[in-house]
Amino acid sequence: TASWDNSARVWDAQSGQPLTNPMKHDSIVFSAQFSPDGKRIVTASADKTAQVWDAQSGQPLTATLKHGGAVWSAQFSPDGKRIVTASWDNSARVWDAQSGQPLTGPLRHESPVNSAQFSPDGKRIVTASRDGTARVWDAQTGQPLTAPLQHSNFVSSAQFSPDGNRIVTASLDGTARVWDAQTGQALTDPLKQGDAVWSAQFSPDGRR
Repeated sequence: TASWDNSARVWDAQSGQPLTNPMKHDSIVFSAQFSPDGKRIVTASADKTAQVWDAQSGQPLTATLKHGGAVWSAQFSPDGKRIVTASWDNSARVWDAQSGQPLTGPLRHESPVNSAQFSPDGKRIVTASRDGTARVWDAQTGQPLTAPLQHSNFVSSAQFSPDGNRIVTASLDGTARVWDAQTGQALTDPLKQGDAVWSAQFSPDGRR
């Protein structure tokens, strides 16, 4: 769990009892996620850092991953070797999950970045930003791979399909959109809602 009490905690899913001491930041913790093997946790905080922790002991495992603004989300790569962070300093960053060292330059937007996620094969990253775009990046080089995926208001989330061939974005412009992850071209008409759309996700088989 990630809390506005400036900490994350690990709990026994059967009994509801805490298993670690609080994993403390200096401000609100926005997200907490297990590594693919369940042995580590990465947290993202308004204190402008992300942190990797031992999931058994709750002790930090790396130096802090530092941004120039609040870190809204942090995610492990599918193989657990890297982390991508999304920050209100208008950038996402890729880090070595063992050392905490940056592996690319900043993946830059013109406004805060709301989310960043690896593709299922770990070779690409998709970011969603308040600048009204999502972007697809090479996870090794940090270079953009497509033109911006454009909405008319800020993009709250962007997710790859299970096969990595498509991306779905959600926006405060009242729509979700499906895109070709290779070309950046829209694949459907906008999926129109009655108000802001905060998240969109593919079904496990990718058909819905």
